[in-house]
Amino acid sequence: MSLSTVLSDHPIASSTFALVGAVFVLSHALSFVKLVSQLVLVKGKSLKSYGAGKGAWAAITGPTGDIGTAFAHQIAKAGFNVVLIGRNPTKLGEIAEQLKSKYKVQTKEVVIDLGKPTPEAFEELRSMGREIEINVLVNNAGVSHEMPVYFSETEDEELLSILEVNTKSTLLITKALLPPMLARKNGLILTIGSFSALVPSAMLATYTGAKAFLERWSQALGEETKEFGVDVRLVLPYFVVSNMSKIRRPSLLIPTAPAFVRATLASIGQARGAAGRPYTSTPYWSHAVFDWAMGTFGLGGQFAISKGLAMHKDIRRRALAKKARLAKSQ
Repeated sequence: MSLSTVLSDHPIASSTFALVGAVFVLSHALSFVKLVSQLVLVKGKSLKSYGAGKGAWAAITGPTGDIGTAFAHQIAKAGFNVVLIGRNPTKLGEIAEQLKSKYKVQTKEVVIDLGKPTPEAFEELRSMGREIEINVLVNNAGVSHEMPVYFSETEDEELLSILEVNTKSTLLITKALLPPMLARKNGLILTIGSFSALVPSAMLATYTGAKAFLERWSQALGEETKEFGVDVRLVLPYFVVSNMSKIRRPSLLIPTAPAFVRATLASIGQARGAAGRPYTSTPYWSHAVFDWAMGTFGLGGQFAISKGLAMHKDIRRRALAKKARLAKSQ
């Protein structure tokens, strides 16, 4: 007996199936309309509400990398004085001079090796947070694996570095600067996550685990701080043109670092593609559509994990071959 025959003989069941189908289609349609409206029409919270152009400061970790440098420039352009946090004093100084010359803002440099964090290393930053009005923190610094690698073969030093920079340092820096924000009842904490927090990346197990930690931590922290006027957002990029991704050319799904940062700062408070996941945002338009599609149609499960493993096996094979060629030519 066919399904159509069964349904024709049971009109209540038929109506129920039709209603469920209609609700399913309507909910997804409304979800997509909301996504498009946030991408095209709705503006994010203004940086002026955090003190842009009024003497306030923003602190940025990893400002010498592609995304970090873009944040430094665009936040300075918006009118913030800037605290640059990283381990290379020469590079920090170069960025500082660029910001002062181009945007006429004040800068401070805090030299910390985020790969070897200790609570004492953040005392200067803690004192600075009490002395000047740092209302924005961008937790941008991060490291990944040199190349895809099985967890069992990951060097201990690489594994620990990923955890120290991506998780431990992020927590200690945030803890150093958060109390004054809470006291002023004004602040913004942006932490750069990764799509690896959504779809576990085999052969990048330590990195994907660290990014998943940041997502849950940001969501818990955001709930803690919202009543005190401090906004917390985990920002999810897919691939971005950068030294870390080793991608050199932008495409529809892969923006330049400045384009990604512009989308992030223009959509503060909006979930975009991360609808339904609290204190999380997927700001760049094509990443947002991709994120929405994965969540709506269940594309982030076993199939995606398996495809990721196959891709990373191929990337590792090519990376090892290149390494062998370079060693042979020397």
